[in-house]
Amino acid sequence: MHYRRFGKTNLQLSIFSLGTMRCLDTESQTGLVIEKAIAAGINHLETAQSYGNGEIFLGQALKVLGVPRSSVYITTKGVPTASASAMADQIDQSFNRLNLEYIDCFAVHGINTKTHLEWVQQPNGCMAAIREAKAKGRIRHIGFSTHGSLDVILGAIATQQFEFINLHYYFFGQRNASALIQAQAEDMGVFIISPADKGGLLHTPPPSLVELCQPYSPLELTYRFLLADHRITTLSIGPSTIEELAKPLELGDSSHGLTSEELALLAKLEHHQQLALSAEHCRQCYECLPCPESISIPEVLRLRNLTVAFDMTQYGQYRYQMFEQAGHWFPGRKASACTACGDCLPRCPEHLNIPDLLNDTHQRLQGPGRRRLWS
Repeated sequence: MHYRRFGKTNLQLSIFSLGTMRCLDTESQTGLVIEKAIAAGINHLETAQSYGNGEIFLGQALKVLGVPRSSVYITTKGVPTASASAMADQIDQSFNRLNLEYIDCFAVHGINTKTHLEWVQQPNGCMAAIREAKAKGRIRHIGFSTHGSLDVILGAIATQQFEFINLHYYFFGQRNASALIQAQAEDMGVFIISPADKGGLLHTPPPSLVELCQPYSPLELTYRFLLADHRITTLSIGPSTIEELAKPLELGDSSHGLTSEELALLAKLEHHQQLALSAEHCRQCYECLPCPESISIPEVLRLRNLTVAFDMTQYGQYRYQMFEQAGHWFPGRKASACTACGDCLPRCPEHLNIPDLLNDTHQRLQGPGRRRLWS
């Protein structure tokens, strides 16, 4: 297992981190996964109050396994609040559930909206409680996670209050590339959120994508895309069983730059997407926004891009069905809300027939709803 400096925290984190959002079924199963991950060299364990029993199971597993506290780094997260007292209550709750003397990294969980950004900038808001906990040695490093728009992410980085960021950035979703650049400029550690799942359901790829990525698996190739970028510290993996740890552990020392073969395959994927979509290729410029009906047009069409070009229908449906279900964690209305008003059309540099493409996406990806994993 290779390790990298987590930005200005100066922590040396394993290039894979164990996320506990899916370790929710039983305490014993969580313990087995944590034991195997630590034995393989993973030294960063990440959880949150909203991950069901994640904090409780993690704290209990560390005690039962007798893991020396100094050998692992623990991150937990609490949602942004308007008041310091509300955040202080969350911090206390995390300590009670984890049963630890200190927390290595505490992240504001989901700076997703402009209101959240305002809260973290208020002198007596949630950051006051986090800074107080840090001054007392209860928390050692402060960061934030985000599912927000790029302008919100850049705004949070610009406050210079954070030492690390939990970010959505993947080969099949590079919208936040400029946030990665800005995080590096601020010497922030970068934790990539769930690239196997959020990055494309790549643990269960469609056969056509498997064929395009040969001799690599889609998961391996996209992991390599991220691991080769040394602005990134660590990738989150969220196994619920020991077996699901296998592929990440195979790549624990794969932190070198992209090989010529890997570069050629990534270019092949981009070329294939262009050919498959032709004149219907949404290039994710975001010029079509805002939409009068609050449709997240670029994200809807990104899912269409992947569905048409790579047969990633399962992933497209998984993400599309989250619209109107997950609030600020996945904002925007479904494409069926389009009234064909034409407001977006003159702003599209590709001259796409956006209403038709939105309707086509809805027909392809609408299906039965899914519950959120921790709901």
